[in-house]
Amino acid sequence: MLEKELVKKTFAKNPQNYLTSSTHAKGIEPHIIENWLQPSKTMDTLDIATGGGHVARQLSPYVRTVYATDLTKEMLANTKHHLQAFTNLVYILADAEQLPFLNDSFDLVTCRIAAHHFPQPEQFIREVKRVMKPDGKFLFIDNVVPNIKAYEAFMNQVEKMRDESHVKYLSIIEWKRLLQQYGLVIRQQQVNKKILTVSDWLDRTLDTEAEKKRVADFLLQANEKLTAYYQIEKNAEKPQQFSIDEWMALVEHE
Repeated sequence: MLEKELVKKTFAKNPQNYLTSSTHAKGIEPHIIENWLQPSKTMDTLDIATGGGHVARQLSPYVRTVYATDLTKEMLANTKHHLQAFTNLVYILADAEQLPFLNDSFDLVTCRIAAHHFPQPEQFIREVKRVMKPDGKFLFIDNVVPNIKAYEAFMNQVEKMRDESHVKYLSIIEWKRLLQQYGLVIRQQQVNKKILTVSDWLDRTLDTEAEKKRVADFLLQANEKLTAYYQIEKNAEKPQQFSIDEWMALVEHE
């Protein structure tokens, strides 16, 4: 599938950038781990699309084993090298929409800031349900867009311009519909406004100044309502930062 080849190409190019990116490296808030997941040393955990391994690293001290999976071999190899001191991490090359695990295998499943790269999010959710134990927990985190056509179209277009492997940011309503469709229920949820520095955001995926300028100019062309919602700030006619909504949900079987 073309989208998945683009994902491999994008993340293989600069895997180190995703280790050091402040957006990714921040990890999960401590209260999410302690109060939502409540991990223990008897638990086996699956981290889907682990990227730089930040979630896997965070959960490693709390659980028995973390299976860190990713579609991109170069990304996974770089993460394994970086986290070699964490001895209960197992690295597996895997597609989030076709997980190579038996049914009811994991106490905890996590997926953070990755699902917008998945061409078939419904298949991803179905796989999560399949591999999660009946009493298991799924922590889902991703950027989302409002359920307003113009706002959704703007952010998905600018993200696609910056990152050709981007598929689509969904709305919270769309994610809730998918979870419900596969018999999963939300136990906890929260939305954060995530501030992105434009220069760092562009440098992660684009190589030429012309490409970066094209995306920056698109941000500057946003109308008043879009500029206000996404908190686009500029200085000397250059965009400096903007915000995007990040949704996190703790999900269980019905």
